Amino acid sequence: MNRDRRQEAGGRRKNRSRLAAALASSFFLLVPSSCLLSPSTILLAAGQDKPLPDPSEFFAAVRENLARAGRSQDLFTYKERRTQIHMNPFGRIGTGGTVVYEVTPNIDGPGGTRRLLERDGKRIVDGEVETFGQRRRRDRAQSPSAIQDTASVLDFAIDRRVVVDGRPAIVVTFTPKRDAKPATREGRLARAFTGKIWIDEVEAEVTRVEATAIESISYGYGIIARLGEGTVVTVTRQLIEGDIWLPTSIRFKGQGRALLLRRLNVDFGVDWFDYRKIAD
Repeated sequence: MNRDRRQEAGGRRKNRSRLAAALASSFFLLVPSSCLLSPSTILLAAGQDKPLPDPSEFFAAVRENLARAGRSQDLFTYKERRTQIHMNPFGRIGTGGTVVYEVTPNIDGPGGTRRLLERDGKRIVDGEVETFGQRRRRDRAQSPSAIQDTASVLDFAIDRRVVVDGRPAIVVTFTPKRDAKPATREGRLARAFTGKIWIDEVEAEVTRVEATAIESISYGYGIIARLGEGTVVTVTRQLIEGDIWLPTSIRFKGQGRALLLRRLNVDFGVDWFDYRKIAD
């Protein structure tokens, strides 16, 4: 009986992990931010008389950089720190300890391995190694089409120029198009959000995204989980090596329901760090 319960609980954790991964992949392809950026650091730009960049050229450069980053993601091994996903008796999700993994992609094909390094700050010797899904890597390999699909379901508008840590940044707002018909998972998720994107003006690289759900987001036809309107997702990116920018964190915060009835509070985060290029 106890074994059955553990297996059932493990299945629920995996399903919630997949929901987070689906949302994360959508925003990796959509936009991002430097971990140094926060609303409190934003100052009005001194040169407000300087014309804002041409939207078509600027957005094209940003999309190309995101596509290049997607193609480069599998060239790096990295560490991943995440809040353990579980549901306590009060219906709260993501309030447990943390685990740290070392993630190594297969450079010759999709998929990769994830090795457990730490649990709640304690080093794990000979941690278990698991193979993660090939679909995740296949999706990244197809990132240019996902980026195009995401861009097609949203209206982007250049809002203003600001200065962040001494560098000019362009703030872009986005809202979903009413008649959008997304063809990818990323596009379908993006359509449920509105928000802002901070983009380094010189590098044309997304550094931060703050997105708020304007409708409920279902997973598993709403039977497994449903995140409610008002859920906030924050994604950050930063320069990793050379001219490659990659994601450094994602945060989910909001409310929803699990297994149709149980109310849950979501406070879940993942950090990616210690990127190292895989030797040729």
